Amino acid sequence: MEKGTGCVKITPAHDFNDYEVGKRNNLPMINILTFNADIRDAAEVFTTNGEASDVYSTELPAKYHGMERFAARKAIVAEFEELGLLDEIKDHDLTVPYGDRGGVVIEPMLTDQWYVRAAPLAEPAVKAVEDGEIQFVPKQYENMYFSWMRDIQDWCISRQLWWGHRIPAWYDNDGNVYVGRTEEEVRANNNLAPVVVLRQDDDVLDTWFSSALWTFGTQGWPEQTEDLKTFHPSDVLVTGFDIIFFWVARMIMMTMHFNKDENGKAQVPFKTVYVTGLIRDENGDKMSKSKGNVLDPIDMIDGIDLESLVEKRCGNMMQPQLAKKIEKNTRKTFENGIEPYGTDALRFTLAAMASTGRDINWDMKRLEGYRNFCNKLWNASRYVLMNTEEHDCGMSLSAEERANMEFSLADKWIESQFELAAKEFNAHLDNYRLDMAANTLYEFIWNQFCDWYLELTKPVLWKGTEAQQQATRYMLITVLEKTLRLAHPVLPYITESIWQSVKPLVDGVEGETIMTQALPQFNEENFNAEIVEDIEWVKTFITAIRNLRAEYDIAPSKGLEVMIKVADEKDAARIEANKVVLNSLAKLDSLTVLAQDAETPACATKLVGKSELMIPMAGLIDKDAELARLDGEIKKTHGEIKRIEGKLGNEGFVAKAPEAVVAKEREKLEGYKETLVKLEEQKTTIAAL
Repeated sequence: MEKGTGCVKITPAHDFNDYEVGKRNNLPMINILTFNADIRDAAEVFTTNGEASDVYSTELPAKYHGMERFAARKAIVAEFEELGLLDEIKDHDLTVPYGDRGGVVIEPMLTDQWYVRAAPLAEPAVKAVEDGEIQFVPKQYENMYFSWMRDIQDWCISRQLWWGHRIPAWYDNDGNVYVGRTEEEVRANNNLAPVVVLRQDDDVLDTWFSSALWTFGTQGWPEQTEDLKTFHPSDVLVTGFDIIFFWVARMIMMTMHFNKDENGKAQVPFKTVYVTGLIRDENGDKMSKSKGNVLDPIDMIDGIDLESLVEKRCGNMMQPQLAKKIEKNTRKTFENGIEPYGTDALRFTLAAMASTGRDINWDMKRLEGYRNFCNKLWNASRYVLMNTEEHDCGMSLSAEERANMEFSLADKWIESQFELAAKEFNAHLDNYRLDMAANTLYEFIWNQFCDWYLELTKPVLWKGTEAQQQATRYMLITVLEKTLRLAHPVLPYITESIWQSVKPLVDGVEGETIMTQALPQFNEENFNAEIVEDIEWVKTFITAIRNLRAEYDIAPSKGLEVMIKVADEKDAARIEANKVVLNSLAKLDSLTVLAQDAETPACATKLVGKSELMIPMAGLIDKDAELARLDGEIKKTHGEIKRIEGKLGNEGFVAKAPEAVVAKEREKLEGYKETLVKLEEQKTTIAAL
């Protein structure tokens, strides 16, 4: 009451809130504006039911007739002042809606619209989710669905747009309304004479109304077609959380209203709603044309030069200042344009980043990394084809003969690893964890198949017997074929291309396309946990040798004389079974197994499981040069530790710097301290030579 005059204007025809007040209190609705937002020659007065009313006069001051709205407001203030009625003007912040395209103030306007009474439709739709007939993944999005549906308002389904499904309603000159599929149907059903002039409603249906019919309207409904019987209801709907009400809820309502099974029970449109996050820019902002942070997937697939990208983003923009800002940001961010990454790399990136329900902050570096992954698969496949095409891969052998092929431990290991990957991949798909499914593919293809198995096959293919080579070729081509099928849902193009070359080499594989092949499932008969454990030991051995080479700056090509004190007979058996592989991949001149109590010279050591791996250092390195190098590294590390401790000891830095920055400095300090310990240990070892 203390604000302004203490009086409140109520204009139900020109304000959304006032309209609700007017309806509650049965106030007249007085419209003074034309559709161009000019002052009318005479007002329109309606009841809350939209019928003409004579409760007020429709007369408006002649001086304002046809005046534009903003000019009229200024003129009215001026007249108040002229008449001595204006006491005071105070600034007051208002929330005023502006049109996205025109950039001008939106004026609420009384119009006739078509509505659907939504409450009766919402009731069974809510119950379907409550009863578990429809499930949301992640489940928390059910709360968003319920919040809309349990407080639902009538649904306005008419829109004033140029394009769309036109409202199927006709009007005669007396204002009567007729609804039907066509004008002919309207005339026939209502016995209208040809002289009665009919005009169809100019409005079109709300896009979401048309979309709500999608699940059954696309299958031939209202006819009970074979497609409708076969494909309805569907299984999974994939969508974003921002249209759960606009699309998902409305599909559920419309489908359950119009579709019943043979027992009269309402059909649901789908059984699961998988909700994805939104793709945002690298700063977490929603992509928007007005911000200039939108990335077109086609540009990332095919590539685009900088000038074309600038033209694409700014060419048709009507606001010069905004266009200039976007052009500046575009040139700064994409100095060399966008290079082509391919469809598969983009698909894999989206899958790998698709944590359930969470928004994705787009990262071009991730896209680049997954393009490299696609290249890795391509090059690995060329290696396999090079070693299997025009070679005997044992495809003509019987099942019994294949079972007795001379498979290496690595061959049996990769088969087991594939079964594990297939098991994990399918489990992740069943749980809608596309990110984890993609990571399973990445781990198996890059780390297990490419980095390890292909390397483990080289000693066999170069030096093995004919029977050993045949077995390895068989495993190479069959595991590759299964891997392509496993990866196909995420990498469709590259897998199809490679599969066409692989298909003729694998017995029993038929069909024109990989799309019609079965997705591999876990086969327990092909899995051997003990073999997996054995190869993991072999990998640890080879990695330990490579790490020691790096620590002591020993050339990768230099042959080493290695000793190992085995912990048990199992490790001794592993060495014996894989001696060729160990000598080849670790670049060893010799590998000697020692007893636990054997005396040894000064050595660099690593643990492989419980066994102790040792490399005698005498004569292997230049002792003085290595000590000098280590002294330099130790001095440099001491300097970094002192620098960071000084920064963290500065109370001003710790108080003012963001918590994440301080935590990062502490993490770096711990890393340098660990490095210092290792360097001191290396120095002690070298000094003892």
